[in-house]
Amino acid sequence: MSESVPSTPDQSSSARPLSSAAAAQAALQELPRAQVLIIGAGINGIATFRDLAMQGVDVAIVDKGDYVSGASSASSHMIHGGVRYLENGEFRLVKESVEERNSLLKIAPHYVKPLKTTIPIYSTFSGVMSAPMRFLTHRQGAAQERGALLIKIGMMLYDSFSRDGGTVPRHEFLGRKASLRLLPRLNPGLKYTATYYDASMHDPERLALDVLADGLATGAHARSANYVEAIGMDTAGVRLRNVVTGAEFSFAADVVVNTSGPWTDLTNTALGQASTYMGGTKGSHIVLDNPELLAATGGREIFFEHKDGRIVLIYPLAGRVLVGTTDLEHDVTQPARCTEAEVDYFFDLVKHVFPDVAVDRSEIVFRFAGVRPLPRHDDEAPGFVSRDYRIESRPLGARPGTLLSLVGGKWTTFRALAEHLSGDILTLLGRTRVVSTVGLAIGGGRNFPSTDAAHRVWIAANGDEVGASRAEQLLTRYGTRAVDVIDFITAEPDAALEHHPDYSRREIEYLAATESVVHVTDLILRRTSMAFRGELSLALLEELAGVLAPVLGWDAGRSTAEVDLAVDVLRDRHAVDLARVDAASASRA
Repeated sequence: MSESVPSTPDQSSSARPLSSAAAAQAALQELPRAQVLIIGAGINGIATFRDLAMQGVDVAIVDKGDYVSGASSASSHMIHGGVRYLENGEFRLVKESVEERNSLLKIAPHYVKPLKTTIPIYSTFSGVMSAPMRFLTHRQGAAQERGALLIKIGMMLYDSFSRDGGTVPRHEFLGRKASLRLLPRLNPGLKYTATYYDASMHDPERLALDVLADGLATGAHARSANYVEAIGMDTAGVRLRNVVTGAEFSFAADVVVNTSGPWTDLTNTALGQASTYMGGTKGSHIVLDNPELLAATGGREIFFEHKDGRIVLIYPLAGRVLVGTTDLEHDVTQPARCTEAEVDYFFDLVKHVFPDVAVDRSEIVFRFAGVRPLPRHDDEAPGFVSRDYRIESRPLGARPGTLLSLVGGKWTTFRALAEHLSGDILTLLGRTRVVSTVGLAIGGGRNFPSTDAAHRVWIAANGDEVGASRAEQLLTRYGTRAVDVIDFITAEPDAALEHHPDYSRREIEYLAATESVVHVTDLILRRTSMAFRGELSLALLEELAGVLAPVLGWDAGRSTAEVDLAVDVLRDRHAVDLARVDAASASRA
């Protein structure tokens, strides 16, 4: 195999956008072979794709759904070192997570921001006697909140991992009076608070799309397609099916990489390589539009252990409050939904932390649930199942080659994981690494203005045609890739959307034309945060379908079907009833 030195992404723009989904799908069918085929375009698959593409490897990635529409779309929107993993004894993972958190604050500053996190503490010594047994046996035992002494030890260990290259301040402990002065709505029964820093991830799906675009920008040797499913294996390669058209074809590769997350075993079974690697648990979240609760958080995440032993969070994000998460056994063959019982649980924990802040179901603007890609754990308590990852290797079987399966993995460590997995793949291909991703800026984080002065210069340089406020808005949404968006929207006359003036028609057209949008749901759930923030209405869906139609070649029937599909998905998966939302808006007007 020849080994060429690849180009890295253009330093001033994304250089080669994702393009239309139809074109990407057709390109795979026209040239159905590559050195490496990655199945599963969650964050870990996409990051591995980027890493391999930067080494000049001929690589393709597919996903049966949209990009980052599976487990990666159901995260808590955090990049964190995993302070609670210390109790599991996962010191290697904590060290790697803290290092990667610090790195992402630098290489993806447009989407990853420092997050002040506070733990309310209600006792001094609670948990001290039971902690060693939890550490040794990984059994929960009787539910017991951790006291100040145990948390203080954890905080000191956690700080030690940030000693070299740390980008966030060390933790601080406060007593009851000082804590309530800062956060007066906290439960007055607390004794202390511990505050430390992790990082928030404002737009996980957009960050993943940036990672993907970086890989595509390296050249034609890197190809991707959403809505392409792996359905089997024959002597010619992996059987792929275009979910949109139904067309099937075989795709040959020397190495097949299964990064299907919770569905890894199902993918392996389809490939004729049955496995029992996975045992994921369900995590649910709700998003509340409650200004009183938002103010009560003081702009910081409240992170704590509930009375049943679960680690939960109350987290201000995008003008809303994210509350999560659960950790429940789940059958991956069944859809994950946030249940009414889980909502009751979330309301109970909000009352536990902020007893005088009222919340109710009418304030829930969005719900979501996903399955964590955890390894099989049999009778081990879900909270103690390792969040680390491993790579399983076996022959392809039906044809020469190797099948690699990723077991585990999480958002925070995606770059390091991809480097590890890509290293194994390079060894199988007889190649060596020629580019490191350590410290390499991601997408719109490249040349991102990190100081107030640099920010003003960027706005002044890019706001001539769209205005300073619009340039500011686009920089927030896309990082420095906003330059590409501005070029596109100013090439022809533009107008704000009637039912969502913060977006314009040309901006939506840009996303449709360059980011592999197939359905209206791709746009509202993953290319924008409209659904997450509770900004949707039936009229807006119809307007969006009207903008997408000429770009994607939809007729009136397809546009109507897309709106109906979006309504059904919002109601079924996210408990968003647009008829009720529209009626409530009308009554307020």
